[in-house]
Amino acid sequence: MSLASYIGCNVEIPLTDPDSNDVIVFGPCFSDESKLEIVQEFQVQTSYTYEVSTSWGIELVEWQKKEKKEAKKKLLALCSIMEGYLNDGDYFELFSCWVGDEDKERMGKLKLNHFHIDEICISERTLIRIEK
Repeated sequence: MSLASYIGCNVEIPLTDPDSNDVIVFGPCFSDESKLEIVQEFQVQTSYTYEVSTSWGIELVEWQKKEKKEAKKKLLALCSIMEGYLNDGDYFELFSCWVGDEDKERMGKLKLNHFHIDEICISERTLIRIEK
């Protein structure tokens, strides 16, 4: 099984070249168009939905020390990229889950704008709204 991360936003984001070595890649990796439609219907409240590939989903949980350190870098990189697309007051939503769990009930919801990366915990099936 694979942990996939999805974002929802109200601006169109260009897909990344599939052969890119970027830390954050916008486009299919673990899922397909049907999974994006499910995430759009059940999880996010935005116009556009994308899979965000980082070779593994973004999950910040205490018991995964090495993975948590990598996920922090990925989340900060994603926020930095999205800052270039969003206007003040805009937001994007991040949702990570095991492939096949896209329509399952959320385990949590978190709203962030200015945050300290070391103080947040993001488990699977948590919807995070990050505001600019």
